[in-house]
Amino acid sequence: MAQYAIDPTHPTPSRPAGLELDLFQGKCYVSLVAFLFDRVRLKGLPIPFHTRFEEVNLRFYVRRRESDGSIKRGVVFIREFVPRLAIAYVAKRFYEEPYTAIPTNHRIQLSPESLTVGYGWDFGGRSHSLAVEAAPTPNEILPNSEEDFIMEHYWGYTRRSDGTTSAYEVKHPRWQTYKPRSHEIAADFGLLYGPAFTSLTNQQPSSVLLAEGSAVSVHSGSRLSA
Repeated sequence: MAQYAIDPTHPTPSRPAGLELDLFQGKCYVSLVAFLFDRVRLKGLPIPFHTRFEEVNLRFYVRRRESDGSIKRGVVFIREFVPRLAIAYVAKRFYEEPYTAIPTNHRIQLSPESLTVGYGWDFGGRSHSLAVEAAPTPNEILPNSEEDFIMEHYWGYTRRSDGTTSAYEVKHPRWQTYKPRSHEIAADFGLLYGPAFTSLTNQQPSSVLLAEGSAVSVHSGSRLSA
């Protein structure tokens, strides 16, 4: 996960109604995220040839104040890339999530001395990649840290074509992270995510995180009333 600080007035596309930007110490972040789905189930059942695949996405962070005063913190996806046409079709057709199917790949190398994780994807006639080399021992996330802010968003929000906002909850245990030693990012943000993000191509990320995943459950969504 590579975090980039942008101006809070940046014209972030697809910001759903009823939400406000969630800032960390006054900073507005977008994150380039790559990860591996593994042993995927739909309502408890595996779909043949669709249980293990990569995803790469660009997201930003939002919050919603409920009527009881509580805060729900979540993310909005600017674009999501996966290698399976059926997944992209279903996500766009029924949930209006910004999915696109493209070739993707990954590599994970673990030794007693280091952990290297890399993702690659092809789009727009060129290859893009994100890779991290880290210490091989996972660490607990410190409360109120930047890692804590980035990881602890448990809601997904989507702007629907009729102007409403849908929300779904994502549940997982608190993750651990590995301390990065180096990283390499080769991504054309303007090509991937539109002209509004072109400047990120040559911008150094504010931080890079490598997290140990876990079992995750995604719950059925609902429309927000206001």
